[in-house]
Amino acid sequence: MAENCNHDCSSCKENCSSRKIEKEPCNKHSNIKHVIGVVSGKGGVGKSLVTSLLAVEMRRRGYTAAILDADVTGPSIPKAFGLHGLCDGDENGILPFITKSGTRIISVNLLLENEKAPVVWRGPIISGTVKQFWTDVVWGDVDYMFIDMPPGTGDVPLTVFQSLPLTGIVIVTSPQELVSLIVSKAVNMASMMNIPVYGIVENFSYFKCPDCGKEHKIFGSGATEAAALEFDLPILSRIPIDPSLAELCDNGKIEDYEGDVLSSAADYIESV
Repeated sequence: MAENCNHDCSSCKENCSSRKIEKEPCNKHSNIKHVIGVVSGKGGVGKSLVTSLLAVEMRRRGYTAAILDADVTGPSIPKAFGLHGLCDGDENGILPFITKSGTRIISVNLLLENEKAPVVWRGPIISGTVKQFWTDVVWGDVDYMFIDMPPGTGDVPLTVFQSLPLTGIVIVTSPQELVSLIVSKAVNMASMMNIPVYGIVENFSYFKCPDCGKEHKIFGSGATEAAALEFDLPILSRIPIDPSLAELCDNGKIEDYEGDVLSSAADYIESV
């Protein structure tokens, strides 16, 4: 709590632990049980991959799953699922795309006439768009919604953390020494907003030789374990470097991936 606090959060700009922030209500035709953010302190570590695989895994377990693509300026979720064209809508709101396995998805690329056009918007407009994905989309009944966050701790992550009822976050990292800084930024932001951190998913963890079966840790090892120990977090899963998985993503067929690299992460999410 800030010094000389008058307990009137509307007149205060501090993000103290006692700050009361009103969450945005979702569309009245939606019922979303669990909202999980997938975050990282930097780009290029595989947040969209983890988001996609978690949604696919939960669908395979019989849950209804959805993805809210909050990376407005760099959306890649539609590409991974092979989605093109424009979302429909009705008097109740915007209708999300539904993939062949039943995952419900909204992304700015599904609202643009030209999906290759750059989104050259200022921060408040981008943040407002993300809010509308929550308030204006007719999600229906959803067991698990995963939010693919942009990297860092800027406007959009702050908007999501403050405005949406997150039940927890998953932090995505890679094995390099920079991992401690990546994790610390995400953990500290979540702590400021009183949001639970479920744990860490390490991407690019190793490469398994197709000939001898030996695992090669190309980007090193130990940094993720050290960060997990420092912040008292579990390592939920390790994702190997898998050319076949990359090819499926490039071809919009991530739902065809038969691996179980995130099964332990899904087990943990189910348990909480």
